[in-house]
Amino acid sequence: MKTEKFEVIIIGGSYSGLSAAMALGRALRKVLVVDAGRPANRFAPHSHNFITHDGSTPAQIAAIAREQVQKYESIQLKTGVVARIEARHRPEFEISLEGGLKYSARKIILATGIIDLLPGIPGFAECWGKTVLHCPYCHGYEVHNTKTGILGNGDYAFEFGALISNWTNDLRIYTNGISTLTAEQTSTLTRHKIAIVEERVKDLSHTGGSIQRINFENGMSENISTLYSKPPFVQQSQLLSQLGCELTDEGYIKVDQFQKTTIPGVFACGDNATKIRTVANAVSLGTTAGIMTNKELIFEDFN
Repeated sequence: MKTEKFEVIIIGGSYSGLSAAMALGRALRKVLVVDAGRPANRFAPHSHNFITHDGSTPAQIAAIAREQVQKYESIQLKTGVVARIEARHRPEFEISLEGGLKYSARKIILATGIIDLLPGIPGFAECWGKTVLHCPYCHGYEVHNTKTGILGNGDYAFEFGALISNWTNDLRIYTNGISTLTAEQTSTLTRHKIAIVEERVKDLSHTGGSIQRINFENGMSENISTLYSKPPFVQQSQLLSQLGCELTDEGYIKVDQFQKTTIPGVFACGDNATKIRTVANAVSLGTTAGIMTNKELIFEDFN
């Protein structure tokens, strides 16, 4: 079977990948977008802080994006999972999809996203993206002045406690065990009337993802409406190791200001390469990746 050739292959077709595709389509590039259909924000009922789309569902934004991208005849969208990628004959990369289809391109854009490693606390996963949140800029306005908690410890709990205090005066920190906050941090939080609860968390009581109580192993519980948490994450795609892309100490793909990875010809954008996990930022980084990929192609051919 003959391998179909493209100028750019984008792996990941959510907001960042589609934004990169639009920039490239408008630059008349032949582009393939391969998407597995598992965006990280699929758990959230609404998306906020994205101008012109504030309050839309993630699915609505994605549907409009796909419709607009498909107007560019040089762009193809394909649902599938990329099983393998390799640089066969530089500057050409070849990808293999599950099922055996193969495609090649001169440039690769990774918009593959990340996977949040949710804790095994019963009720946490059901509330994730609804009333257990990671970002106040995405969802904080809708839950401001509610009875709010932060599930975390140490520096994260202190820094996030200061941040979330802008949205509510009814705030507690649940360290889920012995506090690792410093004496100075504890004193500062206490001064701002932010209580620290060190009991181990048993589970979350909720109705349809709407959290009602946080329950502790000692049998006690507290009423709560909103809980913030920052679970660890891993890169969603194993393609990074196949290519040899370097990661930062925090686990993101290392990129420069042009979204170039440490592997020539490979760019990255979206949640896999930034800690600012907003739709607006994903779109911005995707557009940058698309523009810079096109510029690299132009100057390779022009010189």
